Amino acid sequence: MEPDRRHIPVLMAEVLAALDPQPGEIAADGTLGAAGHALELFRRVTPGGRLIACDLDPANLEPAMESLFTIGDAFDLHHANFSDLPALSPDGVDVLLADLGVSSMQIDDPARGFSYRRPGPLDLRMNPAWGPTAAQWLRNVGVEELTTVLNDFGDFTEFGPVAGKKLAQAICDAKPTTTQDLTRVVLNTTPPPKPPPGRFVKPWQLKYRPVACAFQAIRIAVNRELASLHQLLMDLPRLLRPGGRAAIITFHSGEDRLVKQAFRAGLRAGEYEAVADAAVRASPQERYDNPRSRSAKLRWARRPR
Repeated sequence: MEPDRRHIPVLMAEVLAALDPQPGEIAADGTLGAAGHALELFRRVTPGGRLIACDLDPANLEPAMESLFTIGDAFDLHHANFSDLPALSPDGVDVLLADLGVSSMQIDDPARGFSYRRPGPLDLRMNPAWGPTAAQWLRNVGVEELTTVLNDFGDFTEFGPVAGKKLAQAICDAKPTTTQDLTRVVLNTTPPPKPPPGRFVKPWQLKYRPVACAFQAIRIAVNRELASLHQLLMDLPRLLRPGGRAAIITFHSGEDRLVKQAFRAGLRAGEYEAVADAAVRASPQERYDNPRSRSAKLRWARRPR
């Protein structure tokens, strides 16, 4: 049977090459998800090592636990944000992975509201028990703040210099409560971009690109994702043990920019002895096998011994 492409971990070979986990080491996975990366990290630090993993979504913990028990029991799972890893790992870690963004399981659940392709409530929370839903947040946000969110987290300037502001005003007027509501507002407000030169893009992909960008931007804002990433990057040099390695996979230019700047600043300050010269991208074969990998960028850093 062909594997379900939606649940294939992105950049697996590249993650393992960057982190090089060894038996006896402590590995941390800050974004557990379906435990695809975590299983490989755990397998490589066994015997003698330990895995510490966390996820904001409590629904991911029990299935991941069942998978990890097939290898051993030297692991700790936490319902927590990856920015909590310093408190969860007071003795530090040897390898750390954070695969940012939304998981395939969340996208596939209509009740979570992560996908414009699935009718459902406009929720978009990684942790369904914390904070306002996207619908509640949009009911109270102002046009200026939402414009900034759309431009910074959704790259809405791609669709025109005032596209973000026009959509922000339309959303604030409409106060959408479902995925269908938000999709309708975006389609009625933001024309599709022109196809990139020299590339064939399906018309429906162009039509729905502003919708995907709007969902992404609102999700990042509702979950305060960049604030959590900033906190992890600040703590990372002290969280990694001497010789420790970190790899972070991003799916948005704002996230990648934060990681790149933090790693390069750490290299200049002597907190890291080496960092990735450029973002590592998925191979053509992986992009075909797993469409989610197309926008993935991996950057790594290594502490001095």
